[in-house]
Amino acid sequence: MRALLSVYDKTGLVGFARGLAGLGWELVASGKTAAALVEAGLAPLEVAELTGSPEMLDGRVKTLHPRVHAAILADLERPEHRAQLEAHAITPIDLVVVNLYPFASDPSIELIDVGGPTMVRAAAKNHARVTVVTDPSQYDAVLAELVERGATSPETRRRLARAAFAQSAAYDAAIAAWLAGDEALPERLVLDLERVAATRYGENPHQHAARYRRAGARPWWDGVTQHAGAALSYLNYLDADAAWRLVHELAADVPGSRAAAIIKHANASGAAVAETLRAAFERALDADPVSAFGGVVAIGGEVDDDLAAAVAAGPQADVIVAAGFTPGAIEALVARRKATRLLAAPAPEPLGLSVRTLGDTALVQDADELVAAASTWTCATAAAPTPAQMVDLVVAWRVCARTTSNAIVIARDGVAVGVGAGQQSRVVAAELAVAKAGERARGAAAASDAFFPFPDGLERLADAGVTAVVQPGGSVRDGEVVAAAERAGLVVMMTGERHFRH
Repeated sequence: MRALLSVYDKTGLVGFARGLAGLGWELVASGKTAAALVEAGLAPLEVAELTGSPEMLDGRVKTLHPRVHAAILADLERPEHRAQLEAHAITPIDLVVVNLYPFASDPSIELIDVGGPTMVRAAAKNHARVTVVTDPSQYDAVLAELVERGATSPETRRRLARAAFAQSAAYDAAIAAWLAGDEALPERLVLDLERVAATRYGENPHQHAARYRRAGARPWWDGVTQHAGAALSYLNYLDADAAWRLVHELAADVPGSRAAAIIKHANASGAAVAETLRAAFERALDADPVSAFGGVVAIGGEVDDDLAAAVAAGPQADVIVAAGFTPGAIEALVARRKATRLLAAPAPEPLGLSVRTLGDTALVQDADELVAAASTWTCATAAAPTPAQMVDLVVAWRVCARTTSNAIVIARDGVAVGVGAGQQSRVVAAELAVAKAGERARGAAAASDAFFPFPDGLERLADAGVTAVVQPGGSVRDGEVVAAAERAGLVVMMTGERHFRH
């Protein structure tokens, strides 16, 4: 039996090669792999000796030879293949051990591997006979199977071949992305996603689901430490991500403040900024304590014992995500409900491309970032906002941009007190926000994720006592809407950018 070894990552190589040699395998190795084995006291046949051709072009050409690839690709069940191997004195290769240049971590022309992927694909294609090993993590299992059985099973060879083709595809995807450069939407978008963890189920219990990440990326989820609670579900991930990003955005938009948010079905039931984390949480909870039950709580800082007592006294939370937890906080929250997931998390990374699938179709776009800072908004009315109104306008706008459309959000004293989400009519969204805010709408500010097509939605807010509104503008009836605001004594700010969310 003959094994060909040609690896960039030499982790575990010597031990694996020694194991093969101990089982009577003949070792063939290329260049630096051969040198590492010789240094360890092994005696591999070098590829250059096998082919009769020296390595060329600074190592670009060393394994691209019929004596390598015919040895890998030969189907020994076919008499004509056996005859051709014998005619050319070619010994079959039964095991191929290859890992590739680390292009993804250090992209360059010189790290575009050619010979490696060619051997990997050849071995994977012929997995009926050839075992292909592409990662050091596979060494122990393969060697154990060879010791126990004398050969790898067809099931093992198929599994390893599938992993090899997936690796080859991922490698090509990384190269294609690099060559695309800054092109936002290339003609062919190749996504390489690696599974990180299975979820308990999908949006519903009958749906299978898992969390994947873009290969080579380290999303904030990879830095999460779960201190308590059950495994995360698909919806836990969605809601926790929405909540965690929102508290960071709120704190950034209102300097010197601390932020908290409570999310249900990806929309805020309450969100607030305040001087302390406890005050921010209590105000966010007070905005809609009924809807907060079973939600995701995000705290923009560490949860200490005092804050944990306040959270534990509130409605049951499915997930609590924060920058960290004191030991006493963990104890208090676990005592409240053992199934609550406690997630200590790093700051979220910026959003990249948004990819949404529609069966076999995908819609791809830039992530929806709030581009227009509050300092760039324009005032469309004679009256300008006070500093206090500006804080409420910023909070309302930020929460509204992260709320399912059509959306209207009312904020007062730094708290989103009324959220109207996911409505076909902007008027109905306004009515829902007003109903949830109640008397707290008086003197409050409001935000609309898109322009008011008619004055009626704004008039509902004015009737409830709202005194300032922020909206994108851009309607052919902006003049009518602003005139209605002037009659009602409202301040209207225009952002110039819309934030639909579907």
